[in-house]
Amino acid sequence: MKIKEKTAVQVIGHVVLIVLALAAVLPFLLMIVASFTDSDWATANGFSFFPGQWSLEAYEYIANQWQTIGQAYLMTFLVTIIGTALSLLVVCLFAYGVSHTNYPGMKLLNFLCVFTMLFNGGIVTSYYVWTNYFHIRDTFWALVLPNLLMSAFNVMLVKNYFKFSIPESLLEAARIDGAGEIRIFAKIVLPLSLPILATIGLMTAIAYWNDWTNGLYYLTDRGGSHLFTIQLVLNKINENINFLAQNASALGGGVDVSSLPATTARMAIAVVGILPILIAYPFFQRFFVKGIMLGGVKE
Repeated sequence: MKIKEKTAVQVIGHVVLIVLALAAVLPFLLMIVASFTDSDWATANGFSFFPGQWSLEAYEYIANQWQTIGQAYLMTFLVTIIGTALSLLVVCLFAYGVSHTNYPGMKLLNFLCVFTMLFNGGIVTSYYVWTNYFHIRDTFWALVLPNLLMSAFNVMLVKNYFKFSIPESLLEAARIDGAGEIRIFAKIVLPLSLPILATIGLMTAIAYWNDWTNGLYYLTDRGGSHLFTIQLVLNKINENINFLAQNASALGGGVDVSSLPATTARMAIAVVGILPILIAYPFFQRFFVKGIMLGGVKE
């Protein structure tokens, strides 16, 4: 009887997980299929997993602007790599400090870190500080520093990992042997923290890759257009398509607005923007699950 009950629970659990997995995967599949659907057919019949007409017109429209998109891709990779590396450094240094509450001032810093998870000054004050005191408008650092450089949530995850997954006796032995805190951090703590570093690094990299608000706030078309990331450029393309489609009568006969893949181009834009993350995620998935478990559970 117990074996039958156990088997039934397993079957139900597998069915539930399959349904949840399909709920997560099917929207991405529909988005990809829709990007290869003929725009006129999609306008008339809506999106479908089995469209009546296929077309590459949406990707052809994007390919015609590939020089701009290619530069945006390069900028996005630079922002993601540099931002993720700096964020990991800042988060790990902060977390290592607050994980040792016996050090002077660490309890206060820990309180301030948690406080920022509950309250913030808002967008207006942040914009004023970054533009008037740090002068990051229309600079590369406008895409790196605001909002994303350090997350209090990431600090708490890394702090818990340092505190409960790395034996304090190991650190004490290193101190007895004459190692300083910097050497302990670099030679012992970081090598033993690869799961949580991969987890935080993946979440941070996704945040940098998908970020467009920093560019919207701190970059202007006149002085910072050469710094636009892929999300900003694709958003501009989408806005241009909408503008041309909505103002077809005002444009007259000089522009063939009917040929614009306005419906399917949005899906193609989404595919182009998310494809690198979809390719990279499977390689970090095992670290992601392990790091969240070890960093989020307090013994």
